[in-house]
Amino acid sequence: MDLRNFESLRFFYPEAILTGTILLLVLLDLVLRRKEILGYIAGAGCLLSLYATVELFGARGGWLFQHMIILDNFSLFFKVLFLLAALLVICMSLDCHELQRVHKGEYYTVLLTSTLGMFFMASSSNLLMAYLSLELVSLTSYILTGSLPHNRRSTEAALKYLIYGGVSSGTMIYGMSWVFGMTGSLDYARIGAALLQGEVNHLSLFMAFVFILAGFGYKIVFAPFHMWSPDVYQGAPTPITAFLSVASNAAGLAIMIRFFFPALSRLGENGSWLFLQGVEWPHFLLFLSMVTMTVGNLCALNQQNVKRMLAYSGIAHAGYLLMGLVVLNNDGLRAVLFYAVVYLIMNLGAFLVVMIVANATGREDLDGYHGLAWRGAAIPAVCMAIFLFSLTGLPPFAGFVGKFFLFAAVIRQGGMFVLLAVVAILNSVISLYYYARVVKTMFFDFPQPGAQEVEMTPSHAALLGFLSCLTIFLGVYWGPLAFYAEWSLRFFVR
Repeated sequence: MDLRNFESLRFFYPEAILTGTILLLVLLDLVLRRKEILGYIAGAGCLLSLYATVELFGARGGWLFQHMIILDNFSLFFKVLFLLAALLVICMSLDCHELQRVHKGEYYTVLLTSTLGMFFMASSSNLLMAYLSLELVSLTSYILTGSLPHNRRSTEAALKYLIYGGVSSGTMIYGMSWVFGMTGSLDYARIGAALLQGEVNHLSLFMAFVFILAGFGYKIVFAPFHMWSPDVYQGAPTPITAFLSVASNAAGLAIMIRFFFPALSRLGENGSWLFLQGVEWPHFLLFLSMVTMTVGNLCALNQQNVKRMLAYSGIAHAGYLLMGLVVLNNDGLRAVLFYAVVYLIMNLGAFLVVMIVANATGREDLDGYHGLAWRGAAIPAVCMAIFLFSLTGLPPFAGFVGKFFLFAAVIRQGGMFVLLAVVAILNSVISLYYYARVVKTMFFDFPQPGAQEVEMTPSHAALLGFLSCLTIFLGVYWGPLAFYAEWSLRFFVR
């Protein structure tokens, strides 16, 4: 199905609802005196868009707007993920002390605009659309990172983010121009057909791949394109750090899968993929995966700031997610989608605890967690332990199931992929040290003299309970999510 602009509108309801909500927020911001209402309106817009997305689950997939974007199970999967991330971050933001002086109208407007850009990243079937959507997400991310007024750390983080983002975007569009010059097309499917049938200089193709990978790598935060991440995550408001760590990374992963598989691979038998000669990108990503998870975990070992530690942890998890791409089959892709959802739940939960502690104490360093369980915060401490052990990959939590799927998909391939699995397992053991250090500090260290009691709002308590219960539930009953991940690949793979 290949629809033109007007015909495509009936499949464009989720994006239209988000756009309408953004415009409504801009107008209401001019007339409303109680700005906190804007957060509830933004949340309602996300819920309506989520409903419209779910309604499209049974729709026949195809290209929309003259091959610019595509509607399929894969794009719907990520749209649901982005909306859930935005909705949870809005709930976090409603009672965040750090955001009290932020202009609420601008904040929620930019947050939803970033979510809309992620929609297009996951749906793009054209290099031009991919670049424009990625730039929309990048520009809004810069604004969100620097949204704290009169905060030098936030401003510095936004400036670093802008510089790194500008360089990576320029590098990526340079690589895209090489691809267009070699194939004469910006459409993913036509690029793949041209590369498969035509005589292409392998060195030029490889260089184009490296340039484009630099742009994608900056969004997914894998080495060596991760340098901006720790400073930005530490300086940004905690809800925005949480949003960037899950939604932005997932968007980069979606656009990477969307481009690499149709354009730089060809479909083989039984749902497997074969890479095109001249660009052995799975082997390249295999090496990057090992380096990324190792760099992230080693750098996290000595971090005293919990937000910064979670930033390096996010780099390591980007390495784990890359594992599912290198095997070039359904098992690997299903594991990636499954783990993306699980990572959203447990990482948002960890950042929520960081925000609760910061609300009460104004501290993000590890010393602020001394005896947390005995300072009126037993529930946040227990939930934080659940999230951290799940991030490690320990049973019976959801992180264990996600890593099991990733490791199993890699080991099943045999050969050099077994080495990747061994490195990943060793890295999981390393990560246990710095995660367990936080747990030990919360439960077994005495509170410091004059340490403040930690209280949380009812909304944060409900959100924390929901995320922690979901982390445990998916660790023992993962079948529906695994089926959903498998379903999301059907149209995409065929």
